[in-house]
Amino acid sequence: MSRFIAEFIGTLTLVLFGCGAAVLGADNVGQLGIAIAFGGAIIAMAYAIGPVSGCHINPAVSLAAFVAGRLSFKDMVFYWIAQFAGALAGAALLSVIAGSTASLGQNGWGPGYLGEYSLQSALAFEVVMTALFVIVILGATSEKASPGFAGLAIGVTLAVIHIVGIQVTGVSVNPARSFGPAVLAGGQALAQLWLFFLVPALGAVIGAAFYRFRLLS
Repeated sequence: MSRFIAEFIGTLTLVLFGCGAAVLGADNVGQLGIAIAFGGAIIAMAYAIGPVSGCHINPAVSLAAFVAGRLSFKDMVFYWIAQFAGALAGAALLSVIAGSTASLGQNGWGPGYLGEYSLQSALAFEVVMTALFVIVILGATSEKASPGFAGLAIGVTLAVIHIVGIQVTGVSVNPARSFGPAVLAGGQALAQLWLFFLVPALGAVIGAAFYRFRLLS
């Protein structure tokens, strides 16, 4: 139960801080500030709940841990439930603060969405960035890694991914992060949610395969 609670709180915090910066502070902090908010949330939670659950707070990361042989199937499903529930709760809290569900930092692509990048661009970005993100996570948390620095490495990586890609998809690399805002916002965000489930999952499997088949160990 403690791991479930940790993953719930961690994912809630990621959505509330990261999407909150996009919804409530974008005019003041800009793209860089939003990126720092997402990365900072990961760093904070890594040290807060990492000792409890490993601080996955991302279904793609849990999938990668399963593929790499670091997590059982049962625990992966257990983590997924906590993560999706936490993301939905975080988005709900943000909607209460913002007073609307119209803009909750939802992901997307195409005409009318941020840089109006194509579906092809969204697919390429999400699969590559999720794979690279997973490689960093699995490497930074391996037995050979320098102890105590995993949270910092992972958080900085997520921030850089956001600096690169906010205009492309708003950056998912995390199905739960996409799920919470999309469910409440509805419309186009909900219609496009399939990409932010399937493509990060594919990227996670690709990244984890490097460790599963000992190409990076």
